[in-house]
Amino acid sequence: MSTEARDTAPTETPEDRYLAMQRSPEFGALRKAFRGFVFPMTVAFFVWYALYVILSAYARDFMSIRIGDSHINVALIFGLLQFVSTFLIAWLYSRYANRKVDPLADKIHEELGEVSPSEGPRG
Repeated sequence: MSTEARDTAPTETPEDRYLAMQRSPEFGALRKAFRGFVFPMTVAFFVWYALYVILSAYARDFMSIRIGDSHINVALIFGLLQFVSTFLIAWLYSRYANRKVDPLADKIHEELGEVSPSEGPRG
């Protein structure tokens, strides 16, 4: 009979690594950076959209003011600015993510031993 000592230390599963990373200060910093942009921008856009809807419903005289001698009125301008603001927010988030969020996410990927999107597949 062999009395070899077996390695009884439990192996760390990927789930354990992810849970440990979720509790880490690095992950907290990533969430804070993400929320620092997303929450205020969501509130700002919602207020802007709600203003447009409320003005359209209750300030019809104001929204029907024509701009110059054209058939364009304030309501049309506000409506088109909804699209402009959507694209502006997407562009601003892209810049913000490249500067603040992506470096933190890449660091976490590195610590977990995963491939970050900027590295491409390992081979």
